[in-house]
Amino acid sequence: MEITEVNINLRDEERLKAFANITFDDVFVVRGLKVIMGNNDLFVCMPSRKMNDGSYRDIAHPIRNEFRIKLEEKILKAYKEELSKDESEH
Repeated sequence: MEITEVNINLRDEERLKAFANITFDDVFVVRGLKVIMGNNDLFVCMPSRKMNDGSYRDIAHPIRNEFRIKLEEKILKAYKEELSKDESEH
């Protein structure tokens, strides 16, 4: 399975830096991933739903760590490219 498209929607918030949508094999899309600024670096959160007890649970996520790493690298690269493009326009 290949990631064939990554769409980034920038946000100007303290921790939430962007929303991301990813397409797999040009046939399946997952929306609502988040690019978050952690204590030391950026990371990607999977789409989640708030549970009755107030906690959050991922509704879509990679099963294998190797794929999670690949997914995060691709999203963060697209985020940095979009950020660069946005900065050059302003």
